[in-house]
Amino acid sequence: MRKIFATITFVSACLVVPCAAAGSAQYFPSPVYVTLQGSDSVESLPSGTRWDKLDSAHYVAISPDGKQLLVSSAATKNAFIVDAKTGKKLATIAVGAVPQGVEIGPHGHFGLAVSAGTDSVTVIDMQALKPVKTIKVGKTPHNARFTADGKLAYVSLQGGTGVAVLDMRSLTRTGEIAVPGVHGPHNLDLSDDGRVLWVRDLTGSVAAVDLKTRKELAVIPVAPGHAGIDVIPGGRYVVTGGIAGHAVDVIDPATFKIVKQIEVGQGPHGVRASRDGRWLYVDVTATNKVAVIDTHTLEVVRQIDTQGKLPFWIAVRGNN
Repeated sequence: MRKIFATITFVSACLVVPCAAAGSAQYFPSPVYVTLQGSDSVESLPSGTRWDKLDSAHYVAISPDGKQLLVSSAATKNAFIVDAKTGKKLATIAVGAVPQGVEIGPHGHFGLAVSAGTDSVTVIDMQALKPVKTIKVGKTPHNARFTADGKLAYVSLQGGTGVAVLDMRSLTRTGEIAVPGVHGPHNLDLSDDGRVLWVRDLTGSVAAVDLKTRKELAVIPVAPGHAGIDVIPGGRYVVTGGIAGHAVDVIDPATFKIVKQIEVGQGPHGVRASRDGRWLYVDVTATNKVAVIDTHTLEVVRQIDTQGKLPFWIAVRGNN
């Protein structure tokens, strides 16, 4: 009886205090933030600390100084600014119908929150904690990515065949980059040198686009369904999931070939590497786990149970 009571006491304690994923701290050079869309929460790994009352937490981004999170809400018309240390909600920002991706610029001044339902992006002053402008960008935008200097941002247009270009100094849309080889540009990332735009689509393709010539360099078949995409810091690999499948595709950016498909479980969506490029984290939506992959061996080294349902997106400081 004493042993059973001790077990119950420990489980109950995990509901109100952080419960570290045992033996997993070595895989986290810095905290990793995971949206738990089915539990209205964001979880910080490896501590297992969970912050609730973030209605249908969908996409998440972290500020360069690691102090703020920007979280979109799939079931409302809002995005939340959250203290990344305490989980306190600092502000609720109205961004429009069907909120999707969020991003914070490299200087931490501006955030972007996408509204697919209004074909727009809301620019947020992260210090003043308020919106400063709404920019019409094109049909059904989905996610955004800043350049390293913060002067431009790219927004994928899931309802079209391209990526909108925003000038973050004038806060205007300046043009569009065609990506005809994919079906519904979904998520996106940039190469380390800023020369290649990588676009993941809705159905199972990744395009690489030369930003100088604006020509597609390659279109690569990948796992089915939509997913995140990440250029691993250091540029050795580009990685994407596939929510309709069970594997992560690892692409060699020099050859545009898939070098490995890594089994992680059903429904991998969010993918993001540690800032040093050593570890890759994958949201496995159907099993409520985060898979940790060693980028040297390309093997899964850990499957971590999340403290809630439907892990969807991942933010890592130093690898936005």
